[in-house]
Amino acid sequence: MKSLWNNEKAEVFSKDPLELRVYTSRLLGANPDLVLHGGGNTSVKLSEENFFGETEELLLVKGSGWDLATIETPGFAPVRLETLKRLAELETLSDSEMVRQQRAAMTDPSAPNPSVEAILHALIPFRYVDHTHADAVLAVTNHPSGEQSVQEIYGNRVIVIPYVMPGFVLAKKVRELTQYKNWSDYEGMILMNHGIFTFDNEARESYEKMIRLVSEAEEYICAKGTKEAPKAKVREDLVKLGGIRKKVSEVAGKPMLAVIDQSDQAGGFSRRQDVSEIGTRGPITPDHVLRTKNIPVILDENPKEEVDTFKTKYLEYFQRHTDGQLTCLDPAPRWAVWKDFGTLVFGRSVKETGIIADIIDHTRKTIQQVEDWSVWKALPEKDLFEVEYWELEQAKLGKSVKAPDFQGKIALVSGAASGIGQSCAETLHQQGAAVLALDLNPEIEAIFSKPGIRGLCCDVTDDEAIQKAVDQTVRSFGGLDILVSNAGNFPAGLSLDKMDPETWDSSMKLNLSSHQRLLTAATPFLQQSLDGAVVFIASRNVPAPGPGASAYSVAKAGLTQLARVAALELGSYGVRVNVLHPDCVYDTGLWSEGVLQGRADKYGMSVEEYKSRNILKKEVTSREVSEMVAVVAGPIFSNTTGAQIPIDGGNDRVI
Repeated sequence: MKSLWNNEKAEVFSKDPLELRVYTSRLLGANPDLVLHGGGNTSVKLSEENFFGETEELLLVKGSGWDLATIETPGFAPVRLETLKRLAELETLSDSEMVRQQRAAMTDPSAPNPSVEAILHALIPFRYVDHTHADAVLAVTNHPSGEQSVQEIYGNRVIVIPYVMPGFVLAKKVRELTQYKNWSDYEGMILMNHGIFTFDNEARESYEKMIRLVSEAEEYICAKGTKEAPKAKVREDLVKLGGIRKKVSEVAGKPMLAVIDQSDQAGGFSRRQDVSEIGTRGPITPDHVLRTKNIPVILDENPKEEVDTFKTKYLEYFQRHTDGQLTCLDPAPRWAVWKDFGTLVFGRSVKETGIIADIIDHTRKTIQQVEDWSVWKALPEKDLFEVEYWELEQAKLGKSVKAPDFQGKIALVSGAASGIGQSCAETLHQQGAAVLALDLNPEIEAIFSKPGIRGLCCDVTDDEAIQKAVDQTVRSFGGLDILVSNAGNFPAGLSLDKMDPETWDSSMKLNLSSHQRLLTAATPFLQQSLDGAVVFIASRNVPAPGPGASAYSVAKAGLTQLARVAALELGSYGVRVNVLHPDCVYDTGLWSEGVLQGRADKYGMSVEEYKSRNILKKEVTSREVSEMVAVVAGPIFSNTTGAQIPIDGGNDRVI
């Protein structure tokens, strides 16, 4: 493991111990082999003058909700050191009371809650304290001869603490085992099955000790003759993936994304003959159980039945260990080994699945490393249960804010580089959906480039491109729940006597046939969607056609009829199909100032009058259409299908 210390960068912070603490914390957080997504914690001890001019000794420790990779000075909670030391002397202390007392001892009420390891940091008699869950350290502690391996690597240079529950219990155990030790005799502290601490009065030394001790563990593992993870070609079945995602969502009681990993490492792991056994021994550190549950589900020939079996076994696991006062979490898995296909992670959002995926990536690697030279051994089930059902986590239940309507849902939007389509993609994403946005314009990939909303260049008149786009949606997120079929154009106005075949056929191809092709490709996934919804963007020209727009109006009328048939055919699967008929939407690149002025002049109106030439005298905007799309695709319209809904400000010819 390489040290990332940079003298020039460090010099900038050298006069401020807290800024230096931020710098070295970020160095630790930059290496995923040390910490992942909120894991680990760091601290610095300082003397500060209080409101009354008195000097106080403080512990500034990483606050809850902060990540070492991105932490800033406000992320460190200032806690009176003496209070923390007195708490350590108590015989018993619930973790919820510990949190309250730590909070009460803070000198800044606006700071985040201190880490649950704050008392332990206070007990270590050095200015800087670093704690990580280094993969290599976990590898050498999670096997039957773990303590022997630690002795072989470090000798008497580290303090070794047997596994106990994090929080007050751990702090109490460390105090008990170290009260007669001279901390200066040690370079670090190994928590069996949990992680590693290093400490020093200098920030650089504490950091470098971490790098050095973890490197020694890595060298030990290499010397044992570990092999590269096996590689294997994996299979793909996207329809079956959609079914797995639906089943997991049903068991969870809420929509879940399902993200598949078919990398060499994941594929090789899924093809191991012993994967059902080694993959279900538990996480590499108990902290991970809060994200991953205690074990994954193993999927093989009958995934839906296997998810049901996981549910049954999880409820039995809960009953074995509950004291009768606990609230059972949903019994759905958070990751899966899909034999011969790779691994899957399940979560409510792209962010959550990304976090779980990173944890599982390191889990697979670490398990296979240990299995090369020993036997992977996780903590006993009861210990994992204690962390998963930690009173601090139980206290959070029921306090969460209501999830957005489309949290865990997956949407596909066509014609999304501008106007209505772009606004639809943005609105659905803002309301929680994972979105794949399609457009012929290659700029779509730059317009939407966030993990939870991606752009894909796609010609929706090309059958192969359509299938690839639908497959990519499922491959990225696990299924498809919402289809917004919006792609289209308005051909040049031609009367019937001047209509040419090219204009007519081109309009039919894009404004009608492409929607049918997209729906056909999406249907196998919509049939196993979660409260599936299809919204076709047609036109005011359907109920109120105008002269010179036959190629457009006829295509949109055909699209409306397609939607009616689709509503009949997909209704048995619980999929709703509805049509919106917007008036012209002028806040797009299609309507330049010159074009608008020309149209207004034709009717003897000002531009503003032309844009609001309806009964309500209101301009229809892309945002208003997209918000109606979200409503129609959402729970308010859960009992509506086959409807045609105008968004035109009122049209006297229709009324």
